[in-house]
Amino acid sequence: MKITVVGTGYVGLVTGTCFAETGIDVTCVDIDKKKVDMLLRGEVPIYEPGLDTLLERNLEKGRIAFTTNLAKGIQGSDAVFIAVGTPPDEDGSADLKYVLGVAREIGQYMEDYKVVITKSTVPVGTSFKVKNAVQEELDKRKVDIPFDVASNPEFLKEGSAIDDFLKPDRIVVGVETERAQKTMKRLYKPFLMNGHPLLFMDIFSSEMTKYAANSMLATKISFMNDIANLCELVGANVDLVRKGIGSDARIGNKFIYPGTGYGGSCFPKDVQALIRTADEYGHSLEVLKAVESVNYRQKTKLVQKIKHHFGEDLKGKQFGIWGLAFKPKTDDMREAPSLVVIEQLLALGAQVRVYDPVAMDEARHTLGDRVIYAKDEYDACIEVDALVLVTEWSEFRMPNFRILEKIMNQKLVFDGRNVYDPEEMRELGFQYYSIGRENVLSTQPVYNEKVKKAI
Repeated sequence: MKITVVGTGYVGLVTGTCFAETGIDVTCVDIDKKKVDMLLRGEVPIYEPGLDTLLERNLEKGRIAFTTNLAKGIQGSDAVFIAVGTPPDEDGSADLKYVLGVAREIGQYMEDYKVVITKSTVPVGTSFKVKNAVQEELDKRKVDIPFDVASNPEFLKEGSAIDDFLKPDRIVVGVETERAQKTMKRLYKPFLMNGHPLLFMDIFSSEMTKYAANSMLATKISFMNDIANLCELVGANVDLVRKGIGSDARIGNKFIYPGTGYGGSCFPKDVQALIRTADEYGHSLEVLKAVESVNYRQKTKLVQKIKHHFGEDLKGKQFGIWGLAFKPKTDDMREAPSLVVIEQLLALGAQVRVYDPVAMDEARHTLGDRVIYAKDEYDACIEVDALVLVTEWSEFRMPNFRILEKIMNQKLVFDGRNVYDPEEMRELGFQYYSIGRENVLSTQPVYNEKVKKAI
């Protein structure tokens, strides 16, 4: 079986490489010649654990190829995946110009039956826009070539995308014909042999499933962050609350860790796009609007704590930032909370030293020369007035606090991911701020003044 994947960004490259790993003949197409040349050399332009090894192996086996020529790339393929970007428009809706542009090119060059599959995250109804775009080009050519469209949303987590693809929780496919379903079932046969569920449904439902899934996860994050903020006010410990509710099988223990808000390329964009889609149909998604509002506010939480400690004027103060990517195991800084923290600190007159295990190049591209780029986590803390932990990389979990004590101007830590234990930090002599545990010295109740008055 042969497939074509158009777009070698995060989704497209992982999709193509993982399908090649199952023995399928894959051709990946991208308009960026520099990127294609890199990939042909086995160089991966994104950071994703295990992807470079997988790509090298399948290049050597001849199961994956890269080209800038779409006409050549789709020749003889059974299915064509559209995996190009859908950046948000100014109003929050998904911009489909790249998706529909590829669809038109497919219509211009296809010579035999194909299933045209949207892998990009797209609003409900996009697959039929793709279908119309392909058909219009075939009509211009005055040829009658049969084809089908399908929707196959991805559910990849950056940092564990290879396992997510090869060992999926579920595979969702939207189709409208038996022929398309047969092709997709054949394509995913290696996964079915391992017992992974393949869920066929109508195309509208498939497209909605992707947005609904990401929006649900974003909702859990914002809800827990809101609860964490309330915990600070009443003197509760959000860590204990999290364990208490996470043990309920109906709730589960995933995506209920409080922090500095969600970021990345999916949650912010998908929540906005779903809100916009609902507005277009005259329906207001009030819960998701609140999710978005809470998330923006949460990204400012650390700086609020910093201002509470130091005051509004931070001129002459220097801060060390640990973690720049929106989460560990990726170099992705799109919508990262770190950017909000850094921009606000700079606006208040502070100097900022930054360090991230893999996102330093991306940071230089994004932040320019406005911050100091450290060589490692300790270099980021030299003569700083406070350490600010934004991304919970594993190497930040057990630092040498004695070294920090010697190199920092003040023994002060703002922990945006609740990595450290409040009691231990105080025993070490550090002033310590975290999320949802502000008034907690132990597991015993600690009542603040507002709670005392209420009691």
